[in-house]
Amino acid sequence: MVRRFVDISMSISASVVTDPEPLRPRIHYTDHRAGLTQMLPFFPGLREDDLPDGEAWAVEELTLSTHSGSHMDAPWHYHSTTDYGARRAPTIDEAPLHLFLRPGVKLDFRNLPDGHVVTATEVERELSRIGHSLQPFDIVLVNTSASDAYGGPDYVASGCGMGREATLFLTGHGVQVVGTDAWSWDAPFVHTAKRFAMTGDAALIWEGHKAGRERPYFQMEKLQNLEALPSTGFTVSCFPVKIERASAGWVRAVAILDE
Repeated sequence: MVRRFVDISMSISASVVTDPEPLRPRIHYTDHRAGLTQMLPFFPGLREDDLPDGEAWAVEELTLSTHSGSHMDAPWHYHSTTDYGARRAPTIDEAPLHLFLRPGVKLDFRNLPDGHVVTATEVERELSRIGHSLQPFDIVLVNTSASDAYGGPDYVASGCGMGREATLFLTGHGVQVVGTDAWSWDAPFVHTAKRFAMTGDAALIWEGHKAGRERPYFQMEKLQNLEALPSTGFTVSCFPVKIERASAGWVRAVAILDE
């Protein structure tokens, strides 16, 4: 048996559009030559020609959000309380580690149009198609049309979203970790804004996220390469970076297949 690892994480990039303009990461790169100005003062008397090839270190400085690149949202991101207001919503540093190495299930919704809000019935239909019954602690990944938009200007507006009904269907079956290759677990804001303008119904806004007010769950966004995965038969490893009191943490998500 051969173990195969599939990287389902997106790079944190300042050159690829994966966020609206105010939220885009910024990266300052210092190469090995420029790194000399940082290294030499640590060692009085050290000269450039003392170092192999006259090179010091390369480092990067990042200005970014905890929601940049592939990341894991904590329930604190969605609302201050969960379990119908019974307790404070947990932050990412309070996330139970046993949730993040579990069997994975992929729902393929690439055929659904951008902005579509997935219902519980559509989740049930897809589970029936792939022949899977949800188990507690399954990690459910949603493959959307946003995967094809990555690298272009329309990524943020692409893909379907998971609505309140679909989210509660998953958490009602014991699912506590989910993920999507789209910018958001919810439908892209540009589409929701149009529906809100037509109806005035604020319940449409961020409805999948806000389902965490009722039942807590952890949610990955901006995953990648989900189309390379089978529907089932793999394990997901997705431990988030531990950031004190934060609403999210960056995650290096990997699918593990035994073949």
